[in-house]
Amino acid sequence: MKDAQPKTIYLKDYQEPDYWIDNTELSFDLGEEITVVQSKLSLRLNENKTHNNLPPLVLDGTDQVLKQVLVDGKTIEPGQYKLTDETLALPVTQKTFIVEVTTEIKPQENTSLEGLYKSNGMFCTQCEAEGFRKITYYLDRPDVMAKFKTTIIADPKQYPVMLSNGNDIAKGEREDGKQWVTWEDPFKKPSYLFALVAGDLSNITDKYTTCSGREITLKIFTEHKNIDKCDHAMTSLKKSMKWDEDVYGREYDLDIFMIVAVDHFNMGAMENKGLNIFNSSCVLAKPDTATDNAYQRIEAIVGHEYFHNWSGNRVTCRDWFQLSLKEGFTVFRDAEFSADMNSRPVKRIEDANFLRTAQFAEDAGPTAHPIRPDSYIEISNFYTLTVYEKGAEVVRMIHNIVGKEGFRKGSDLYFERHDGQAVTTEEFVKAMEDANQVDLIQFRRWYSQAGTPVITVTDQYDNNNQQYQLTVKQHCPATPGQTDKKPFHIPVAIGLLDPEGHDIALNNAGDTTQVLDVTEQQQTFTFKNIAQQPLPSLLRGFSAPVKVKYPYSRDQLLFLASHDSDGFNRWEAGQQLAVDILEELAEKARKNQSLTLDDRLIQAYRAVLQDEQLDPAVAAKMLALPSEGYLAEQAETIYPLAIHQAREFAKQQLAEALSEDWLAVYQRLQSDKAYQPTAADIAERSLKNTCLSYLSQLGEQQLALLEKQYQTATNMTDKYAALSCLVNAPAEPAKPIAKTALADFYQRWQEDVQVMEQWLAVQANCSLPGAFEHILSLQEHEAFDITNPNKIRSLIGQFAMNNAVHFHQETGVGYKLLADYVIKLNIVNPQIASRLLTPLTRWKRYGEPHQAQMKAELVRIRKQPELSKDVYEIVEKSLKA
Repeated sequence: MKDAQPKTIYLKDYQEPDYWIDNTELSFDLGEEITVVQSKLSLRLNENKTHNNLPPLVLDGTDQVLKQVLVDGKTIEPGQYKLTDETLALPVTQKTFIVEVTTEIKPQENTSLEGLYKSNGMFCTQCEAEGFRKITYYLDRPDVMAKFKTTIIADPKQYPVMLSNGNDIAKGEREDGKQWVTWEDPFKKPSYLFALVAGDLSNITDKYTTCSGREITLKIFTEHKNIDKCDHAMTSLKKSMKWDEDVYGREYDLDIFMIVAVDHFNMGAMENKGLNIFNSSCVLAKPDTATDNAYQRIEAIVGHEYFHNWSGNRVTCRDWFQLSLKEGFTVFRDAEFSADMNSRPVKRIEDANFLRTAQFAEDAGPTAHPIRPDSYIEISNFYTLTVYEKGAEVVRMIHNIVGKEGFRKGSDLYFERHDGQAVTTEEFVKAMEDANQVDLIQFRRWYSQAGTPVITVTDQYDNNNQQYQLTVKQHCPATPGQTDKKPFHIPVAIGLLDPEGHDIALNNAGDTTQVLDVTEQQQTFTFKNIAQQPLPSLLRGFSAPVKVKYPYSRDQLLFLASHDSDGFNRWEAGQQLAVDILEELAEKARKNQSLTLDDRLIQAYRAVLQDEQLDPAVAAKMLALPSEGYLAEQAETIYPLAIHQAREFAKQQLAEALSEDWLAVYQRLQSDKAYQPTAADIAERSLKNTCLSYLSQLGEQQLALLEKQYQTATNMTDKYAALSCLVNAPAEPAKPIAKTALADFYQRWQEDVQVMEQWLAVQANCSLPGAFEHILSLQEHEAFDITNPNKIRSLIGQFAMNNAVHFHQETGVGYKLLADYVIKLNIVNPQIASRLLTPLTRWKRYGEPHQAQMKAELVRIRKQPELSKDVYEIVEKSLKA
């Protein structure tokens, strides 16, 4: 490792910088061998700090060659400055001064995909969190906000399109034939929001008229071959702009908004001011190459990055500990946007299910941290589900506490008070308090305490007094560095159902849902005038990111799944019923006992299938068994092979018991209408393909159905669903059909990068015998590329995260494969290497032999020389836990 003891950064040590940068002028002379970067920085002393003498100016910088330094026009010789692998320190003699630095970098050799690099012959940047320091020497921290002017110089034959932040204000041609263009961003921003793109690109153009009547030019850039895949992203952008005006009163501020699609990208997308750079998979779509999930994901991510213009750009975070200030808030905003554009109950189910499967596991693991961490070694490791998804749930709880109108008042005050500033999570919460005259002091513990709270609920009914009581206890398990937790403020939305399944009015206003503010370790809530013993519907709408314990019987869960008026809780009751049954089956499987499926699960599924009034999107969610990942998260000790066996058995039994119902619904939803990514059409395809998945378990009798859908499907959603069913169909005759379909799929779309990612993923997720050897062979396939993060995620990431039966083979070969990739990527792309590690970090949750084997791979990784900070931090925390 470069540094045997990497430096830990602590929130408590935060200090403002000694100097501010007011203006930044950049010049990039892009070359095939060397790119020359010139910066001109206007600096001033930070008068907020006490200085006995003028301290040296210490700029961040790495992976570049320093050629020249000038201060106020005078050359600074090497003996006058101090240069290390990570900093450049300059002497300072005045309170205001100008620094000019010339450096050389090699973007074509930058495999980390941070800073300035090349993707498919195109120059592009990724500067969040600390990539700008790979471009030039700078105060690379989010609280240093400056106005940027950027000039790009390049060969117009290779790079006819040259983009940066803001508005283009000048362009011309040099004597050597190179062209140049200057972009100016009138809004102050930190360096992490800087962007540059240069390449041979096509674009689609549109216009948007804001609520005040300003006309904005919209452009989406991509490689020429993908220009027909941009329309949906453009439509999503215009919807986002309209929604942000309607719901938050936020109008776009520049004259142009641009998106660029890039194949090689570590993240999903980046909200650089006025020039969003996107992973291609998050912007490109057309019906015959993108699934419904891709369409909805693109809409959500386009919205997310656009919403950042205010919640992240105009108001940004003071330091990286405050990352959830912009990300948690913006994830909440994009979730509400998606809910308004599609099905609100389904969106809530999807978000809660993802949080409970993945983020709850993070909370229970060795890397658990609050949404505002206390420390980090490598900031890239804190782009986590806790910061994003749990952060969004914390914002949602504030929304629930102050109400829709109160939240709008709070957000208006926040944007008005802090426009152009770098602030903290405390200032966000304070704006909500001040706008609504509420006290959120205790609520702030959500930002500082890690872990998933557990609420245990008991009840008592007094028939004589017609009085019902709920007693709620809260407890949060210990997490690394935090053993004793103080009580949270938990808004728990509840309803009460009478014996006929009707909601009971809970107050004089007739409200049937009430939010209980749980603020103590134990509280009792009393409901009067309750004529009969009720059944509680707890945590409606998933009103808080907590686990709930209540002694529901299976009959009670079946009752709630049939009658609860809250869409989320109706789904949740079915999930709890399935979890209870599957846990029992898994325990029997582990003991090699015979398995029998509880008929109540069949009853619940039959009721859903026969309810034609139920929203098809909700029905599809209710008919999906809990994932193996979610079942693992519920287990005290994880036995992945037993979980897999139990779930496969249940799916097979449901398929056989309800075969006529599956087929009837599937046939009812057949349609020959043209593809549209509308909420209604997506819902019908979702339910239809859920039925197809169960029908695929029925042996040879339904293979013709799978094959026919694959061959005749007119959109990627239906074709990919059929391909996935064929690949995972247990019947032996399905194997040659699946092989033929995979070959056909590859032949048709081998030139389409995004479709090939789907092709790799469907094979990586195959749980049938022999699939692991096939997955190994795909490493050598031309469709796989270890330098492309999307390809890594599609093959290795999907295998490790979603293919439990092969990843957790008792020989340990699955763990070894993942560790080998972490070791390889540690050198070329540390960010992706550290993110791949997640499945191994939970080794203590598993039974033997898995626990020892997973730990052994972590130890092997830890022993590697030149371990990056990214990987070191995750491995070290995992082994110490």
